[in-house]
Amino acid sequence: MDFTFTEEQRAAVEAAEAVFSGVAPDSVPSPALTPGAVADDFDRALWRKLADADLLSLPIAPEHGGAGLDPIALCLVLRESAKVLARVPLLESGAAALTLQTYATAGLRTELLPRIATGDLVVTVAAGGRTGHEPAELAVDARQEGADWILDGVQTAVPWAQAADRILLPAHTTDGHPVLALVPRTRAGVTLDDQVSTSGERLAEVHLDSVRVSAPETLTDPAAWESLRDLLTTGTCALALGLGERVLAMTSDYTGKREQFGFPVATFQAVAVQTADRFIDLRAMEATLWQAAWRLATGASGALPPAGDIAVAKIWAAEGVRRIVQTAQHLHGGFGADTDYPLHRYHAWAKHLELSLGPAAAHEEALGDLLAAYPLD
Repeated sequence: MDFTFTEEQRAAVEAAEAVFSGVAPDSVPSPALTPGAVADDFDRALWRKLADADLLSLPIAPEHGGAGLDPIALCLVLRESAKVLARVPLLESGAAALTLQTYATAGLRTELLPRIATGDLVVTVAAGGRTGHEPAELAVDARQEGADWILDGVQTAVPWAQAADRILLPAHTTDGHPVLALVPRTRAGVTLDDQVSTSGERLAEVHLDSVRVSAPETLTDPAAWESLRDLLTTGTCALALGLGERVLAMTSDYTGKREQFGFPVATFQAVAVQTADRFIDLRAMEATLWQAAWRLATGASGALPPAGDIAVAKIWAAEGVRRIVQTAQHLHGGFGADTDYPLHRYHAWAKHLELSLGPAAAHEEALGDLLAAYPLD
């Protein structure tokens, strides 16, 4: 087996490293010192740099102006973005593009994908449901009225909804089938209530009151929502991995310089054991992430459906990133809580990623259901 990344995937990483090298994780006010959101909008300047570097178009087919790369390439770029806490809807845009490319009509693909590739059309995704603890598709009712669909319901914690042009959101029909609707933010019947994430970023509770969407704006294939959810979950694992890698590097640097009793604290056995355990967490997060991304990219068969590998990856991502930031805070001592030092920002983002699309316990339950449905020999 060859576990190395392709030349195109490595090129994407190099381009991402070049773009993110100039990004400061403390470029906005600290969430610990800000009563509301740290900013009203995402980082538009960085978004333009990502577009100019062709990183927004990576998963989009060449006929629509993209590179035609797979979810693995998207996850590689997401990992780099998390190392600097990049404030851009890269995950939502990439996952939406891949989903639209597979399930949207030819006309809608031609209309939207080239604009997503250039960064001129910003698409976010609603995946939190009504409360964040229930299947997201059950939060919105969808019924047909002539050639159109009518949507009623609520989606919570939608990232950067106030700044996006379109919101891709799940709903369910009267007979229980999931559908996806691509709703313009300014469409009649759409209202947004401000929310703030643990990381201090601006979210929205999206209310839909008899919102009308056309048939081409609605993806009725039942597999579309499952595919989008899988992409979002796997991408969240990539963000957790990148964040964890940067935090462990910060911790290694600090403990290597901080001296106690005349010796660097990194030389103390208790410190070395804790950092070694966190390194093991990172390696497990990495292995399970790429297994999940590979299943999505190749459609390869396995003992369980791809959802099983994705559940394992999210369990490790949620538990691993939490342990990494907690250990980092402990080993930094009081310095880790200093708002002039970026570690507390990584801790806040880690908590958000841990709970996004379900904590470890939710995915353990899902994995148990899959194991019951697909007994292993």
